[in-house]
Amino acid sequence: MIDAITNRGEKLSELSQRGQVLLVFLRHFGCTFCRESLVELSKIKEEAARKDIKIVLVHMSRVSYANEVLSIYEMGDVSHISDPEQELYREYGLNRGKWWQLFGPQVIWRGFVAGLLKGHLIGKPVADPYQMPGVFMLRQNKVISSFIHRYASDRPRYRELLNC
Repeated sequence: MIDAITNRGEKLSELSQRGQVLLVFLRHFGCTFCRESLVELSKIKEEAARKDIKIVLVHMSRVSYANEVLSIYEMGDVSHISDPEQELYREYGLNRGKWWQLFGPQVIWRGFVAGLLKGHLIGKPVADPYQMPGVFMLRQNKVISSFIHRYASDRPRYRELLNC
């Protein structure tokens, strides 16, 4: 098992032993849906803190670049893990998406809504644009709840995961 270390030098295993961790695997930072997720997560981070749940983000970018992007979304104070080789993604069973998971009709429609109508736009992929995301609630180094994306456009119900 990979014992990933956050940008703050925290071991994921130790964080999970001390309390619950909402481990959020992101797509690349240019992804409309990644940006949408960051906005949604910024809205629940105080609620998570009140419930003593630590949010940890996993991405494929350099730490310095992630720090810049996360500060834009008011997530600069959230711990994150850089996983450019996607080892942790694979450890949690998150694969590269198939064409229909990334570019199917429902993904295109949701991309239009999230990107243009909601203003999340789309940017240049800075990492693997085929990597699928996912969300896991951890406690005592065990997954107690999860949301595995079937499509890149799926929207996890973060609040429900906080209440598991």
